[in-house]
Amino acid sequence: MRVVQKFGGSSVADAESIKRVAGRIVATRSAGNEVVVVISAMGDTTDELLDLAQQVSPNPRPRELDMLLTAGERMSAALLAMAINDLGADARSFTGSQAGVITTGTHGDARIIDITPGRIVSALSEGDIVIVAGFQGVSQTTKDVTTLGRGASDTTAVALAAALDAAYCEIYSDVDGVFTADPRIVPGARRIPEIGYEDMLELAANGAKILHLRCVEYARRENVPVHVRSSFSDRPGTWVKDMNEEDGMEQPLITGIAHDRSEAKITIVGVPDRVGEAADIFTAVADADINIDMIVQNVSSGDAHATDISFTLAQSDGAKAIAALEAVKARIGFTDVVYNDQVGKVSVVGVGMRSHPGVTARFFRALAEAGINIGMISTSEIRISVVVDIAEVDAAVRAGHTAFGLDAEGEAVVYAGTGR
Repeated sequence: MRVVQKFGGSSVADAESIKRVAGRIVATRSAGNEVVVVISAMGDTTDELLDLAQQVSPNPRPRELDMLLTAGERMSAALLAMAINDLGADARSFTGSQAGVITTGTHGDARIIDITPGRIVSALSEGDIVIVAGFQGVSQTTKDVTTLGRGASDTTAVALAAALDAAYCEIYSDVDGVFTADPRIVPGARRIPEIGYEDMLELAANGAKILHLRCVEYARRENVPVHVRSSFSDRPGTWVKDMNEEDGMEQPLITGIAHDRSEAKITIVGVPDRVGEAADIFTAVADADINIDMIVQNVSSGDAHATDISFTLAQSDGAKAIAALEAVKARIGFTDVVYNDQVGKVSVVGVGMRSHPGVTARFFRALAEAGINIGMISTSEIRISVVVDIAEVDAAVRAGHTAFGLDAEGEAVVYAGTGR
């Protein structure tokens, strides 16, 4: 059987951790499996490299930044190969480029176009354990080294599993699987034994950091079963897979609660109430290459012939969005732009809510009883999201978790503290 295993930075934070991971990998190989390992940078290495880059240059060129940041995964891969070799097994480490990970040319956030795993297949046929540096590839057009965005070693692993026709992909982190909420906030969060791609996509898109969003998208598209486990224990973890295979199995009402503290809210005050003004505003935002999340439009408090439009976006895009809006302020004629990064998003997710009325009422009642004010609301077929004050995010998560009966008696274990 061919298996792909991915280990996050918390799993290889130091030399002893690398040796422990090496032992787990060798045990998998000794069980008769062909093993391909995708590895992240050790601990906080990527952040440390970013800090170093900022000390050298306040505005480093993206190409050179990618050259620097990919060094972290290459270090981990080589060290892990050394540890495996010392255990008597043969291991060979590859960069993303050597492994055949072909990407777009966008530095810092490239997308995988194709994987040509010829060297990996050759190494496996010779009995080697293959270790691939995650988070990186090579541009199809420029042949430059690229990075896939933070957390994208998950995506590398699933893409390799699909390209190698692996039986499944194991994602190892510092918690025992996917939980009904972040166990750092809700100690009584439950481990979910199995979860469908749809629910996992919504949880990942709305702040659950156990799996990278693009990883789940890739897994669903290629139908790759993903096994989320802890590298610090032998507990069974969570299987992410196509739940349609389970004929006759009723989906839970609510699968889990996700939260996101990385969003900000922008309110455009006094937008003239004319046809096309909203289109002009969001065209300006789109032209700045900014993704938006939730949108609310209200009659302006100061002018009955104007509206106020609020939307949320990533905090990292806040300054860029304000600059883009200020540039069109005079032409469109709105009065002000108000920025607020002291907000958080809390989302209730579950495919079961498609066929159960009253989910929204129960969630909002729980928030009201906890004294939490709702700033914005957004829904999909299987999700309800609210924006609340940043100081109330934890309380909102706990209130929703309890309201839907997700609390367990015991406490979930977090082994390292990063969630990846």
